[in-house]
Amino acid sequence: MTIGVDDDESAFSHLDDSKATEESWLRICSKLKGEVGEVEYRTWLTKIALGPVDGDEITLLLPTRFLRDWVRSQYGDRLSELWNQEVSSIRRVELQVARPGDPTAPTALLLEENPTPATTSTPSEPEDAGRTTPEVKSDIVASLDTRFTFDTFVVGKPNEFAYACARRVAEKPSSVGFNPLFLYGGVGLGKTHLMHAIGAELLQRGNVSVAYMSAEKFMYRFIAAIRSQSTMEFKEQLRSVDVLMIDDLQFLIGKDNTQEEFFHTFNALVDAGRQIVVSADKSPSDLSGLEDRLRTRLGCGMVADIHATTFELRISILEAKAAASGVVVPAKVLEFLAHKITSNVRELEGALNRLIAHANLFGRPVTLEATQDVLHDILKAHDRRVTIEEIQKKVAEHWNIRLTDMSSARRARAVARPRQVAMYLAKQLTSRSLPEIGRKFGNRDHTTVMHAVSRVAELMERDAAFAEDVELMRRMLES
Repeated sequence: MTIGVDDDESAFSHLDDSKATEESWLRICSKLKGEVGEVEYRTWLTKIALGPVDGDEITLLLPTRFLRDWVRSQYGDRLSELWNQEVSSIRRVELQVARPGDPTAPTALLLEENPTPATTSTPSEPEDAGRTTPEVKSDIVASLDTRFTFDTFVVGKPNEFAYACARRVAEKPSSVGFNPLFLYGGVGLGKTHLMHAIGAELLQRGNVSVAYMSAEKFMYRFIAAIRSQSTMEFKEQLRSVDVLMIDDLQFLIGKDNTQEEFFHTFNALVDAGRQIVVSADKSPSDLSGLEDRLRTRLGCGMVADIHATTFELRISILEAKAAASGVVVPAKVLEFLAHKITSNVRELEGALNRLIAHANLFGRPVTLEATQDVLHDILKAHDRRVTIEEIQKKVAEHWNIRLTDMSSARRARAVARPRQVAMYLAKQLTSRSLPEIGRKFGNRDHTTVMHAVSRVAELMERDAAFAEDVELMRRMLES
């Protein structure tokens, strides 16, 4: 696979001289090292060797297919950009697995052999021992998202316990009963947000080393350490931190060797009085596929569930997001989104972000009509066939009447009007005939349904607020 860089009109500067090629490569190595941090650099990039130049293409060699694929996916585009910036004639970077004994392959020029001036001290120097913690911090803490803080986390009934536990850990790591802190819940409910918030709070206070990574990244680093025969360095890096946070632990299910390493790391940190925070999509007892001893240790601290969001919490999240954006989003639009997108807060926020971006780009107000147009693909994924029973339930909830009132003989306006709206929506949103609709509303005659439909249509023309309520109900139910 070749990683390409867009063509330009700049003149080519040829690399016929191997010494010039090596000098360019050293400068690129230095930039990479500064960008990704010492630990990331040593873990993934030290084994890259400089290969031959063929016209406008340069080859970089790696010792294994695993490393080649990882470097290609994580750093391929950046390597192409840096080479093109350094030497405009280089348009393509090819990553290949080095073939042992290949006479055409040049002697490996490894990044670790050419450290930047800031890291040239030898291991025997006293200050080297004190450099471990900053290296771990600069590498792993860089993954923390500064947007995810406790201040930006919207608290409600479904997540208040998990939030309180996370704050306690951020204030007093290794608190009795809170080590480990195990957060679990469905996708997009705020587990990762709380973990980033813990890390941000701890770092702000200073004098604490924090390591945050996904379980997948933990696994890849462990595998890389085995391949490069640097497992002791890997163990020391993680076991020297004050707080270790592992996200999406369910990824380790079925990875027995990685589970073994995590178990020993877990024990070493807890025995040393260090804090561990873990997240997963299920509770420890429900994570089938984890070793029993690991599952037991994970459940011995504080286990906090983040429940599915309620309508009220979704509204609060949307209101906070809209207020921070500076764009006026009508309450009816927020209610519409909170009703339509119920399972994933991340998707809910993404939908609102798209609406806000659309409003800013085109200078148009946010309306229900615009919302349906802009979010057509998202809403379509949540669409379903509407039934009369569902219409009755939603209308009854909206107007705060009993569901049985839909088929009762009560004629009070507080009951009759919502019933008429439900009949109107049943006519608009289903393919049922008037007699069929009438039967669903207490065996009423089809003429009663016709009267209800015409009456609601008439009121919608005269009363804008009523029309908006009916339109909101229709958009929430529409398939």
